[in-house]
Amino acid sequence: MPRQSPATFLLQIVQPGVLGLIDGSVSTLAPLLSTVLLTGVPFDAFRVGAATAVGAGISMAMSEALSDDGKITGRGSAWKRGLVVGAMTAIGGLGHTLPFLIPVERTALIVAGVVIACELAAIAIIRHRFFKTNLWASIAQVFLGGALVVLAGVLFGGV
Repeated sequence: MPRQSPATFLLQIVQPGVLGLIDGSVSTLAPLLSTVLLTGVPFDAFRVGAATAVGAGISMAMSEALSDDGKITGRGSAWKRGLVVGAMTAIGGLGHTLPFLIPVERTALIVAGVVIACELAAIAIIRHRFFKTNLWASIAQVFLGGALVVLAGVLFGGV
């Protein structure tokens, strides 16, 4: 099997992977936080977060796989990219959903907050490492996006 060029690796693995991680880490925050704030039951938030993460993973996989076949864009196998983006979307959403298996709401929120901060920092570092973005600008962008989605979750959760 021939070795992939760095550009091919970026287009087929890293870019769809970071896209999925961003989507999963950010898009699942609002429903997760809304649920725990509305019900006060961490396990309810876990169920909603898990369903959202898996659903978003499937949606992102289909979107990427059906967006182009890679022949014109040179992005390679659509199914490979779809698998990468779908898996990373689900992983990104499940990471901060797992703390809601903790039955104490306050503890679950604190642990989830730490996990979210780590996820967002990892995204910023990946963007810096592979796409040469300014680290501090990347951190600001990623955390601003995350903060806006957290705000939406809090507002819709009734706090």
